[in-house]
Amino acid sequence: MAVELQTILPKAAWQLCQENSRALLIDVRSSMEYLFVGHAVGSIHIPWIDEPDWVVNPHFTTDVRKLILGGMSEDNNGVPIILICRSGKRSKEAGMKLIEDGFSNVFNVEEGFEGELDEQHHRSTSGGWRFHDLPWEQC
Repeated sequence: MAVELQTILPKAAWQLCQENSRALLIDVRSSMEYLFVGHAVGSIHIPWIDEPDWVVNPHFTTDVRKLILGGMSEDNNGVPIILICRSGKRSKEAGMKLIEDGFSNVFNVEEGFEGELDEQHHRSTSGGWRFHDLPWEQC
């Protein structure tokens, strides 16, 4: 049976994190976005694409594996991996890579942290983690 990336809405992602202490909420945005735009409380930052070169992180899967029991276990199937980015696009790419590399319980947060742009080119007005008033912080 083929494993597929699961889609989850922000409120359901937060609830899963609260109900399952093993769940990992991973923010895949750039370092600048994570620090200055803000991030979900309790999220762990592992960029999918980051400055200065803006290329896909070749160590992404390894970095995620290190979080699961300190990288000591190949059995990652029981750990929910919840990925979030700005609008759900980069986290979807990252999630597909994790599945390709053997992970089976991977979620992409639909709407992301800020959601899509509205008519005035603003984010967080119609979707996303912040729009749904979920816990977040920034530097």
